[in-house]
Amino acid sequence: MKPILIVMTSHGDKAGHGPTGYYLSEVTHPLAVFEAEGLPVAFASIQGGEPPVDGFDLEDATNARYWNDPDFRARIAASVKLSEVNPADYSAIFFAGGHGAVWDFPVTQAVNDVTRAVWEQGGVVGAVCHGPAALTNVTLSDGQPLVAGREVAAFTDDEERAVGLEEVVPFLLSTRLAELGAKMQPGPDWTEKVAVDGRLVTGQNPQSATAVGDAIARLVKG
Repeated sequence: MKPILIVMTSHGDKAGHGPTGYYLSEVTHPLAVFEAEGLPVAFASIQGGEPPVDGFDLEDATNARYWNDPDFRARIAASVKLSEVNPADYSAIFFAGGHGAVWDFPVTQAVNDVTRAVWEQGGVVGAVCHGPAALTNVTLSDGQPLVAGREVAAFTDDEERAVGLEEVVPFLLSTRLAELGAKMQPGPDWTEKVAVDGRLVTGQNPQSATAVGDAIARLVKG
């Protein structure tokens, strides 16, 4: 079984409005699902090495279990630079969220190249919360956006306004995805919402991370 590649942002600053990074539970909760299902996992980030972390809640038992595991910490710290991975090595690519993703996922060529290759070789593409920012940068070999005509869930404009960052982020994620032709599937704020459209799996917010992992695991296992 080829591994699932979990990709994290390397961007650590909300345009002067505080630190950010990948959202811890959006890595640990899907990871817990993948490991429970016996699926191998690898880690990558935009720049490689140890990415900045956000959503650092160790009252979350899954977060605490992984964060206190030296093996997990070492693997995260040694994440591969996304531009250096071979897409053929992976069964799926999954983009974790965290606000940093809105800054570096859309402008990184490797996001487009690796995701398109995984998709066109029949793999699964997944993302949660701000992770679907990666999908604003993915076009297929026919020139069409991957999300065009497909059902997608992502951090909503209302949720962005609720956290007071609608004027800070480079763009409103759900609006941008809709402009690319995605059929957005918003749920109520801060509730679990997952969209599965063929081999594309997306989730709205941190509350959706486990369910996104479940859906990806089912597709990978076939």
